[in-house]
Amino acid sequence: MGAPPPNDESDSSGDETTSGSAPANGADKPAEAPSDPAETPAPETPDPGTPAPEPPGPSTPSAPSIPMPYRGVNLAGAEFGTAKPGTEDRDYKWPTTSEVDYFVSKGMNTFRIGFMWERLQPVANGELAGPYLSKLDALVTHATGKGATVILNPHNFARYYGETVGSSKVPSSVFADLWRRLALRYKANARVMFNLVNEPHTMRTEQWVEAANAAIAAIRVAGATNVIQVPGNGWTGAHAWNNNYYGTPNAKAMLDIVDPIDNIFFEAHQYLDSDSGGSSDKCISSTIGRERIAGFVAWLRANKKKGFIGEFAGGNNPTCNAAVADMLTAMMEASDVLVGWVWWAAGPWWGDNYPFTLHPSNGRDRPQMDLLLPHLAATKLSP
Repeated sequence: MGAPPPNDESDSSGDETTSGSAPANGADKPAEAPSDPAETPAPETPDPGTPAPEPPGPSTPSAPSIPMPYRGVNLAGAEFGTAKPGTEDRDYKWPTTSEVDYFVSKGMNTFRIGFMWERLQPVANGELAGPYLSKLDALVTHATGKGATVILNPHNFARYYGETVGSSKVPSSVFADLWRRLALRYKANARVMFNLVNEPHTMRTEQWVEAANAAIAAIRVAGATNVIQVPGNGWTGAHAWNNNYYGTPNAKAMLDIVDPIDNIFFEAHQYLDSDSGGSSDKCISSTIGRERIAGFVAWLRANKKKGFIGEFAGGNNPTCNAAVADMLTAMMEASDVLVGWVWWAAGPWWGDNYPFTLHPSNGRDRPQMDLLLPHLAATKLSP
């Protein structure tokens, strides 16, 4: 996902769309899909340095263990825009603590927070940027202090300054360095999960697996035992987990992911429109969500893995309302292997015309909140 234009009155847009259209969320896009802004040509990655370790963040108690424990929403905004680094409140907008409080009051306990890698770490292998990092710290501290779980998400599509992770210009070691620093900073907070990157695509699946394994190894060497969420290639679409149009299927390649402490969730996205990408507020049928996640769920069960739905959504119309409700039920029925979900999306800059927004309108719930509420009643927070 990406950003609307930098003002509060924009309708909406995604990482691959312009203002006024629904975002092309990229739950799964074919290789010929238009490239996102993060993929435009850019200068060579700066030479590596040898910075000092990042200071640790605040510590919190361990997260509770309950059936399907994680249910919440994406908080978007800090990753918006294409300017690097850009200017806050002009190019991008951090979600607020009041948004966290609102969703906690509804029973949500999980927040996936997107950020732009280049803003957090402007120079490869360099230190994390102070002001941008401070805003992330504040949001993490507030949410986890409420007893919620935060998922850190570099919303970069496995790109850095437009170059693919695992390439000669952005070797896997550069990606691993980002995660080493984040791990050092947040390892004391058991309520923080590490979502390696948003929606890798247009690369060899083996290249992504190599980069992911490098990041996982760096996280564990740093001493962090936090949950790591690993997305698949091909926009990490649940419905295409077994497909090969993007190269080796995730169903095969993801079995080569290695975590020495085996604390991994495989993260998939699933939209309900004709291209599974969230580019439309129309849904194919009332059961399309259940049908599209079935292969991913079967793979998790067959391989004794745990999964997480990191983005899903549908528009506000009868077919989509039925489809979202049915998908929520299907995810609960799969809670032996699916540990949670987060809706796409909330955040202050979506505007009233974005069909999937959960950001309250003048203090009033958005229509889709009514579909989620029955599945939030059993969600628990444990400050």
